[in-house]
Amino acid sequence: MLDLFTIFSKGGIVLWCFQSTNQIFTPSVNALIKNVILQERTGVNLFDHNGLQLQYKLDNEFDLVFVVAYQKILQLSYVDKFLNDIHLEFRDKYKNELTEKLYFQDFNFMDIYNMTLRSAENWGKIQLKQPKQMRTFEESVKSKKTVSSMIERKGEEKPQKPSKKKEVNFSEEKILAPPSPKPQTNGLIDEDTLAANRAKLAKKMQKKKPDVKKSPKSPPMEKAGKKPRIWDLGGTNKDLETLERTTDRPEDARSNYTPDVEMVGQMKGVIKDLEVESSEDEDYEEEIENVPISQNKTSKGGMFSIFRGLVGSKNLTKSDMEPVLEKMKDHLISKNVAADIAVKLCDSVATKLEGKVLGTFDSVATTVKNTLTESLVQILSPKRRVDILRDCLEAQKANRPYVITFCGVNGVGKSTNLAKICFWLIENNMRVLIAACDTFRAGAVEQLRTHMKYLNVLHPPEKHGGRQMVQLYEKGYGKDAAGIAMEAIKFARDSKIDVVLIDTAGRMQDNEPLMRALTKLIKVNEPDLVLFVGEALVGNEAVDQLVKFNQALADYSSSTNPHIIDGIVLTKFDTIDDKVGAAISMTYITGQPIVFVGTGQTYTDLKALNANTVVHSLMK
Repeated sequence: MLDLFTIFSKGGIVLWCFQSTNQIFTPSVNALIKNVILQERTGVNLFDHNGLQLQYKLDNEFDLVFVVAYQKILQLSYVDKFLNDIHLEFRDKYKNELTEKLYFQDFNFMDIYNMTLRSAENWGKIQLKQPKQMRTFEESVKSKKTVSSMIERKGEEKPQKPSKKKEVNFSEEKILAPPSPKPQTNGLIDEDTLAANRAKLAKKMQKKKPDVKKSPKSPPMEKAGKKPRIWDLGGTNKDLETLERTTDRPEDARSNYTPDVEMVGQMKGVIKDLEVESSEDEDYEEEIENVPISQNKTSKGGMFSIFRGLVGSKNLTKSDMEPVLEKMKDHLISKNVAADIAVKLCDSVATKLEGKVLGTFDSVATTVKNTLTESLVQILSPKRRVDILRDCLEAQKANRPYVITFCGVNGVGKSTNLAKICFWLIENNMRVLIAACDTFRAGAVEQLRTHMKYLNVLHPPEKHGGRQMVQLYEKGYGKDAAGIAMEAIKFARDSKIDVVLIDTAGRMQDNEPLMRALTKLIKVNEPDLVLFVGEALVGNEAVDQLVKFNQALADYSSSTNPHIIDGIVLTKFDTIDDKVGAAISMTYITGQPIVFVGTGQTYTDLKALNANTVVHSLMK
């Protein structure tokens, strides 16, 4: 029933392969390598692709991968046993060749493969024919209990229960006879005993508790009230009722805002990488090296300092890594990585290292930590090229605008970071049209109009040959967002504008009507890039938001190839110190890169994510 079985090295060399059908399995195996093995998602050994179920096993000692493929509709119970058996058979027969890396030898393995497969299939049939039988009531402990054995009497010693470690022999039927009760008068306590009990109770009642002198209470401290925060340039609300409402006339823009000359001309070309400073003062690498082995169990200095047991030239097992991985999982969660993602990352590291041979002076903690660091860097590294400026130039050659759509939940900073990206595009001589498609939130259009005025002051038309670099396309509130976006794109094409930035309304991931409206906007207008704006403050919530946004865009699209999220904008990154786990969670879920990182309050506070810097801060 197996369609494909293959053995190949992690370097891509196929050592042996058997195929029972003429179906081409190359795309499925390549998808397994690309989406699971290369992306460090080896915690689960199952992978679905085009109706096929691919199950694999890693041999980390010889860097081999064993892959089985069969139709997903089949329920094969023997695949796990087959993979384990065939793995041991192949290792035992070609151990010398694998040790010497002689991968181009003739591996004549067909007879052993057929024998192992038949054995596994027979084992599976036996398991199906002989289901596990439940224990009868007569064999249970409950059946040995009688009513008399459960009655507790005064002065009677309770029978000692057998310890859990000892096996209970149910073959011998033992019924404990109730011990003879003490003589009673008509089932009641005799008068002498009753009088003695009353005397004891009277003595207890007559005893008085000694008075405890209490120290005089100190006068209570006056609780300081919450003082209002005073903001710079915040003004006062003393004469708020007498103030007049300001008007949004274009000629008032220069009088209301003074351009910051130092801000202009700083965002040419590539955005600078993000720098994260850790709050930790000591590097736990040094702590691991300095802590003696005898003090490992009591030291609390570093994350891995209590797991420094050196292992001398032996294969790593899950039991060896379990305490380290448990500590690592807690550390990742404390750094704001979603709990489910932390578990999957630790499982992936365990699968990748199981069976690997450690040197004499290699510690388990250091090996696991280095492997996790490599995995995290690989997860954060973009899987595809993201070059917006180059894509904008390509769109210019095609005489069309480059369209970017921003989506996300309420209050994450979509409009603010849209303005930052707009400023970066203007700095690189791109004309931008902002489409105000948030027709639901009060003040959304006015917010974008204010950003437009400030950006035009920073880059006046006089510096760009009389061209206005930023324009706003809006139709007010209560209109169809998809229709406004379509009109804005058409206006940009006719006006030779380079980029269209579509601002959408914030919506919760569980709001079906709003998610359908977002899917309609994306399907009708077909933007070049769909960016999800998320906060760096969230942990588990980021996973739920991304999964449901992607799922909604796929479900409500009614298309065979729906347009889902292409990238992530991570906002409020300057508020989290070294708790940068949200970046890991978001990238792990979607596999899409983090394109921009918002870090501050000015238009220049836009950074690019540096994988090595973020992972270094995360592992502190």
